[in-house]
Amino acid sequence: MPPSSTVNSLSPRRPPNYSHPPSHHVGSPPTSFINPWPSYNSTSVQQAIKKRCLSRRNFVPVPSDRSELVQVHKPDWGISTNGLKATWIGHASFLIETAKAKNAERGLRILLDPVWSERVGPYGLLGPVRFTPTPCSIADVPEVDAVCISHDHYDHLDSDTLKKLNAKWKGHLRYFCGLGIKAVLVGLGIGIEAEQVTEMDWWDGVTLSKEGIGSVDVVCTPAQHRSGRAPWNFDGTLWCSWVVKEARDAGDEPKRLYFSGDTGYCYVPSDDQLSHHNAPYPPCPAFSEIGELYGPFDLALLPIGCFQPRSLISGQHSSPDDSVAIHRDVKSKKSIGMHYGTFRGNLSAHYEPVTEPPLRWKNAAEAEGFRWNEEIGLCDIGETVVV
Repeated sequence: MPPSSTVNSLSPRRPPNYSHPPSHHVGSPPTSFINPWPSYNSTSVQQAIKKRCLSRRNFVPVPSDRSELVQVHKPDWGISTNGLKATWIGHASFLIETAKAKNAERGLRILLDPVWSERVGPYGLLGPVRFTPTPCSIADVPEVDAVCISHDHYDHLDSDTLKKLNAKWKGHLRYFCGLGIKAVLVGLGIGIEAEQVTEMDWWDGVTLSKEGIGSVDVVCTPAQHRSGRAPWNFDGTLWCSWVVKEARDAGDEPKRLYFSGDTGYCYVPSDDQLSHHNAPYPPCPAFSEIGELYGPFDLALLPIGCFQPRSLISGQHSSPDDSVAIHRDVKSKKSIGMHYGTFRGNLSAHYEPVTEPPLRWKNAAEAEGFRWNEEIGLCDIGETVVV
């Protein structure tokens, strides 16, 4: 059954230094992708194994007292308020809803990197395990119009979750993703049809419209990360961040949201260097470009966890300090930390206490002069932030 919404392409807005062919493409047409900036440094599987097995580690168990962890509430989806809304489901998963247009019963709703599974990995047998519950079941989620996928890693593209979502809305969902991910979604065999999926390159955008509800612009923007669901297809699909801009009839001034997905900001070679300050490499320029082309943003959703060990993953996972800089670069008026407090596993489990990211996020924000919980802050799982 075809989706009940329409998708139309926007004229691309690109930075002045954009090249043809694009610098992040390998091949024409592209067979894989790269991070085309000196702010990125690639690391190998061998380095990861060595770091896990031989290097100094600092494993701290998840606290047994839940009061020390992210609090979880049953969501009300901000039903009594009007504005641009973002409800945190945990990790990098959010339900966003645009402001309700005149005479509409609701705004357009988009799920960002939805994951409801207890474990994120191949066949549900490997990978990080959830230690904080979801705030609700998929059955409790109100009608959704689209899903944005930032990249194909298992903790951001979860086949079991997408299967249940697609079945619930019987093929009416739209899916937006980076280049190469359409084949992944259709190939999962979970009922997603090719006509439901719109692939985009960096700086491409579309307008999603639904009769009686309204429309919203969705733009694929760069991120500094990687992709791959198996060792033999690393970087074969495109990773990205997302810009969501309300239609003008949704209010006097359309609100804008930035979702970073997974991203690094600046590679640092030392595990002891938790910030980009005084790094031997420059920061990723993409965030300033996003800010210039699409900012200022009323709300940004930025990663603050799974950032250690720095020498191995700083190029693709920003620290809380890095994300404070991203907040500034994209010209966000308010930023909420995410990508922490939900799953435990992989390399960061041996180096990063789960309680560290929110504390460091607050300290880094205040050190840079930002007002806590006004310009930069946190929310509980299940909580709705309205701007």
